[in-house]
Amino acid sequence: KLDSGSTGQLYAQITNGAPFDVLLAADQETVAKLVAEGLADGSTRFTYAVGTLVLFTRDTAKLAPLTLDTLRREDFRWLAIANPELAPYGLAARQTLEALGLWERLQPKLVRGQSIAQTFSLAETRNADLAFVALSQVITYREPAAYTTVPEELHSPLRQDAVRLRHGRDNVAARAFLVFLRGAAAAKTIADFGYRPGAP
Repeated sequence: KLDSGSTGQLYAQITNGAPFDVLLAADQETVAKLVAEGLADGSTRFTYAVGTLVLFTRDTAKLAPLTLDTLRREDFRWLAIANPELAPYGLAARQTLEALGLWERLQPKLVRGQSIAQTFSLAETRNADLAFVALSQVITYREPAAYTTVPEELHSPLRQDAVRLRHGRDNVAARAFLVFLRGAAAAKTIADFGYRPGAP
């Protein structure tokens, strides 16, 4: 069974006793905290994927060709980012805007999703003109849209760690899933969905 949400939301659920066996986080820090708190087995921790941040729009008529300089234009109303306090992709978006010198200037235009999925939905439904989202979300999108990749030097690496949680210590399937996740078949699937596979 799968339960999805922002990494921050999942962390809160785990610390409040949610019966999860494995966590696939969108960062490394959350997994490190769970290990330190005795809620995860540090010996099972590894980076399963490295994500890519992109700037995305469905308004191709007005905003394409899309570049990061588009953020300096005055003719868009809303820019969606995931909540930097909850979602690693939101933190990367904030770091990008800070690196570009636009964080303060764009405050009146920012709308925040509670997760990267909600943030993508804001742009997909045109409730936001632009959104910082994951490459994995846009490469499978079939409607007219445009995106540009954010250079990695503008934000911290989006290294995503997996770990077996304390609740799953006796779960054979949880152990087998983590073994599978480190294998060649999983690495191909991870790459096909717009991530770089992590370290073996």
